[in-house]
Amino acid sequence: MELRANAELTFESGALIILILGPALPINGAGAEGGGRLDAESLSAALLELEDEINWDAEAMLDRAVRLERQARLLGNELLATRARLSQANLRMRAGDVAGAAQRIWKVHQWAVDNGARQLTARTHLVWSNIHRHLGDPAQCLEHAVLSVELLDETATDHMRVWHRVKLADALAFSHSIDAARYRFEQAERLAIEYGRQDLRLAVLNNFAYAEYAAGNHEQAERVAQRLQRHAAEHGFELDASLLDTIGLIEIGRGRYAEAEHTLEVCIERHLAGREDDADALPEYLLTLTRAQRGLGAYDRAQASLDACRSLCVERELADVLVRVHQEQAELHAARGEFARAYEVHKLFFTAFTNLHSRQREAQARTRQALFETAEARQEAERFREQARRDPLTGLRNRRYLDEQLPGLIDTDPGLVVAIIDLDHFKRINDQLSHDVGDQVLVQVAKLLETELAAVSKEAFVARLGGEEFVMVMPGRSVAQAAAEFDGIRRAVRRYDWGTLTRGLPVTISIGVAGLAETDSDNLLSLADRNLYAAKHAGRDRVVHRGARAAAA
Repeated sequence: MELRANAELTFESGALIILILGPALPINGAGAEGGGRLDAESLSAALLELEDEINWDAEAMLDRAVRLERQARLLGNELLATRARLSQANLRMRAGDVAGAAQRIWKVHQWAVDNGARQLTARTHLVWSNIHRHLGDPAQCLEHAVLSVELLDETATDHMRVWHRVKLADALAFSHSIDAARYRFEQAERLAIEYGRQDLRLAVLNNFAYAEYAAGNHEQAERVAQRLQRHAAEHGFELDASLLDTIGLIEIGRGRYAEAEHTLEVCIERHLAGREDDADALPEYLLTLTRAQRGLGAYDRAQASLDACRSLCVERELADVLVRVHQEQAELHAARGEFARAYEVHKLFFTAFTNLHSRQREAQARTRQALFETAEARQEAERFREQARRDPLTGLRNRRYLDEQLPGLIDTDPGLVVAIIDLDHFKRINDQLSHDVGDQVLVQVAKLLETELAAVSKEAFVARLGGEEFVMVMPGRSVAQAAAEFDGIRRAVRRYDWGTLTRGLPVTISIGVAGLAETDSDNLLSLADRNLYAAKHAGRDRVVHRGARAAAA
């Protein structure tokens, strides 16, 4: 069995960082999503391949993710469509469009949070962590990696339980917290063993080995790499090119250049025989081979390997790898004693390095701007969303908010009680004093209702239905208990000093109360409204609920 794993290559202080992102599945454009229509279960399974089994060919997979989103929209399934959009953001990032990924991640995250899609939220934070790693921001990279693990629950796949911890370990290593990273790598490995995911265990060991190597712990890195090789042999995995490159780097770090040269030769042979064709993969392997050959003193072979690497970099416009080609060329001239040539090439390296970092800073700035603009748009959308659910006169929640919230509360709280409130003789205030005074009375009544309700229940809320009508929603109460508390609010309105505002006209309210304990969900508001009508006809300024009446006082 051959493990195909995707290597993400990043230039950082002249080092090659390899992050294995998961075993590949064949992506050939065929299947139902290419032309036929998938049902929800099949579509979810197809998306899971993109989410848990990341492939080398980001462009082909991006096209597949777009097709899957179209299928989800045909089904009217927003969860599946949003999962497809997250895969698109992830694949854009992997294809180098980090700013494009950043622009898309906010909406996916907001939908996931708003709809309680915990697994999707966890996956979103994992992609976000990688975006911040590209930005060179270890603090934010780590913060999102932590959240991606904290959100794991019973809905998480085995792959997520293992891989989110690996990425947390990677983030810790990126933050130079190698002891904490080591603990998370070991935890991920134990889970991979528990779940019988030997392929994931191999990927865990690869990242673990590289983290130790990047931290300068070459002896520890070699021990982990040896475990990786034993594990592959025991379970019939053929080490692919990306894994062999990691092993070769560690052998170079240990000064075993002959072994490293052999490892990299096998690495390149397997790369050429495989179907992977990441543009920078072969140049990276050739560059590592050059380092091994230079360490071995085989300068002619090293120069040949480096020349082949340089040609590919120029042909494929790989500026970041080409910078390290210049650096390696200077090292090779120096090893041969050609110090004048080494100095000239080093100047070329320094210029290329400076230009590369300038381009990287520009790319990071574009990504940060995309994040900022998207955050601004999100905040603006949230502000408008909040405004649309507020009554402009009183500042209370409005009917739209009530219609959105009440069904969920009815479904989850059998002790829910509602009250409909109406101002008594409000027309008289408008007619005798003016509509402006009437508005001022409505505003003050709204403040009293909100303040008094908050004093008896932090979970309750009040909304304006329109005109002089309000509704109060009280969770977790018996109808009688809620009616008594509503009656206290009625009394507070009556006792308020209205003299200055209304010139002696009284302001009172009538309240009709109903609870789920006494009626079904479809009739809850209707029963409260009928009880309000009874309160009006019984003389106003009172609370009425089924089976009992609170007299005015």
